[in-house]
Amino acid sequence: MKSRFVLGAVTALVACMHNAYADPTEQQFRALYKELVETNTTLSAGSCTLAAERIATRLKAAGFPDSDLHPFADPQFPKEGGLVAILPGSDPKAKAILLLAHIDVVEAKREDWVRDPFTLVEEDGKFYARGALDDKAQAAIWADSLIRFKQEGFKPRHTLKMALTCGEETAGAFNGAEWLTKNKRALIDAGYALNEGAGGELNAAGKRVSMTVQAGEKVAQNYRLEVTNRGGHSSRPQKDNAIYRLAAALKKVEGYEFPIQLADGSRGYLNGMSKIQAAAGRKDVADAMLAVVKNPGDAKAVALVSSTDSSWGAMLHTTCVATLLDAGHATNALPQRARANINCRIFPGVTQEDVRQTLVKAIDDPAVKVETLEIRGENSAPPALTKAILEPVERVTAKMWPGVPVMPILQSGATDGQFLNAAGIPTYGISGIFLTPDLGNIHGLNEYIGVQSLMEGRTFLHELVKIYANQ
Repeated sequence: MKSRFVLGAVTALVACMHNAYADPTEQQFRALYKELVETNTTLSAGSCTLAAERIATRLKAAGFPDSDLHPFADPQFPKEGGLVAILPGSDPKAKAILLLAHIDVVEAKREDWVRDPFTLVEEDGKFYARGALDDKAQAAIWADSLIRFKQEGFKPRHTLKMALTCGEETAGAFNGAEWLTKNKRALIDAGYALNEGAGGELNAAGKRVSMTVQAGEKVAQNYRLEVTNRGGHSSRPQKDNAIYRLAAALKKVEGYEFPIQLADGSRGYLNGMSKIQAAAGRKDVADAMLAVVKNPGDAKAVALVSSTDSSWGAMLHTTCVATLLDAGHATNALPQRARANINCRIFPGVTQEDVRQTLVKAIDDPAVKVETLEIRGENSAPPALTKAILEPVERVTAKMWPGVPVMPILQSGATDGQFLNAAGIPTYGISGIFLTPDLGNIHGLNEYIGVQSLMEGRTFLHELVKIYANQ
């Protein structure tokens, strides 16, 4: 019995050692990822500057000279700094490739979470923590890849640049990506950039459905609707009630549909997804998708696509939705002021002023003031999805996950890519990380990422960047 126990223990130990050293660089990645995730980078209590310093320390230990490490911070926002790291290429005529990721995270309260949001927990095949996915997974992968390239002695043809920035998650906060485009444009100059914004799609059963490449994104913009009047005593109701007029305006916003528009990303996604829908027996949906591509004015087809999946519908046009209300000043007084916030996600190439004017016309009430709030950046046209970008993704995807189709996508959300695209650096969302339909609860409670998905995404991006670097 004892000998069997010892043999079993030895077998288990050998298996454990094999797993630990099957990829000797995985342990260094895990340590880097853990340190980055556990460095609090919320706006309220954290420090992106500290997180960037810790990454710089690891890069320096791997052999990066100080001349290739460029920490930055605006003196007015000392805790919201970042890092640009450079691996020089061999061909001075070849344009650099920029690897972008934000290291700030959404706020998280310990009392709301099952686990401490700032302690990385590996449980049931998942990593749990705030930022475990968004966006410290990709930030850690970029830093890890640069370290591995240095250790491998890899000499890229194109210079590789990595920019880790702060401020993506908070409107109104200092934004590192925007600051770099305005103050250190030469430092991040590149032929194109790779960023968050797309990845692999898993269905509810965990089966791989597709690999997406983001080719364009919407821009988030807030507008304030405001109605003011003299108010009065609540015992003497007036027809001109600020709350009622605001409510009428909101109903008009609710009922208004912005025109359908297509870009390379949405057109390619609909074509690719139609094949998946047809194979799953949903021919009506597949036909509707193809009909929209052929004729964006086909209202019946648009309605079917939009009702099947709201994210598909959102991809097709600008959307606006009421998110906040503020009205009145006393329970026994007529309201003197009523306000609402309208959050719009604007289709690429459409200006913020165009949308404001559209809201004014849709509301059609001069008593309702429509004001554009903080503008975070320009809304530029989506970058062209070239063969040079797409073919390497298809090649690595086919190697790692045979049969999984690669599709472009236009994201309904927004990333820091908006600043780079506006600055003339075409930016594509590519991660290689497969996500379940709940998107790993990003921005929500108990954010997570599958351990296997993370490790496969690490392999995917390392191979992909190496291909791009030698093109």
